[in-house]
Amino acid sequence: MFALNNEIVSLTSEKLRNKFGEALLSEETTMDMPVYTFKKECIADVLRFLFDDETLKYRFLTDLCGIHYPDNEFQFGVIYHLHSMENNQRIRLKVFASLTDITVPTATTVFKGANWMERETFDFYGIIFTGHPNLERILNVAEMDYFPLRKEYPLEDGTRTDKNDDFFGR
Repeated sequence: MFALNNEIVSLTSEKLRNKFGEALLSEETTMDMPVYTFKKECIADVLRFLFDDETLKYRFLTDLCGIHYPDNEFQFGVIYHLHSMENNQRIRLKVFASLTDITVPTATTVFKGANWMERETFDFYGIIFTGHPNLERILNVAEMDYFPLRKEYPLEDGTRTDKNDDFFGR
């Protein structure tokens, strides 16, 4: 398991609170990883700050992915995992958007590697990354008119008659 560098985590939290104030919506530690939730409008500034800070040095974007919580007001989210290799510390950042404003600023201005990750997130969730240099489908066909990882569809086809649920413990 990954161990926390408590000194760097405390410093990261302090610097983020001081720099972004009310834009920092929450902070917690989950599974030995600090998690910070921000207002979506400032995420590019947060990423740039964490990258440029000479003490923190979060200069590697490990992952970027989408999430969908259909019962929440802000049902779509983007999760960023950053790694400071020099300090041997990882952090998770989250932002959320509603269906009526499903946009998030692009991270490609800070991390070039975010390009394909954002395209994949757009492809599967429909989250629009404003300022992205080439936001188009990357894995699904361009003609697709839906986003397959959204939880808008039933898991099973209720009209099937060829399935015996006795085999599945139901």
